[in-house]
Amino acid sequence: MRSLSKKAELLKIIAHPVRISILEELTKGIKCVSDFEEFLDISQPNVSQHLSLLRKHDVIDYYIDGRLRCYFLKDPLIPDIIELLNKVYEEELPAPACCPVTRKGTYPGERRR
Repeated sequence: MRSLSKKAELLKIIAHPVRISILEELTKGIKCVSDFEEFLDISQPNVSQHLSLLRKHDVIDYYIDGRLRCYFLKDPLIPDIIELLNKVYEEELPAPACCPVTRKGTYPGERRR
């Protein structure tokens, strides 16, 4: 089981638009750096930096095939996280009817945003 600090660390590591895009692609299968360059609008060195960070934290790994580095997911939690991030919810959660501590009155006014 992951400790609370490991959970928070994982979320910090993947919390970047480029890294989320990389992980979404890796949920579809193995990819090489050139594959990432095709759909990401960033330089190859920048792609490599993101891949290196994900690898350093054991989220992904790679194997070498000739001159290519082929990346794959290593952390089994990533596909579940990506699936949740892509889930579409039709409605927000309902506001509470009253304060759960005091149980007095009804929820006053509109929900703040």
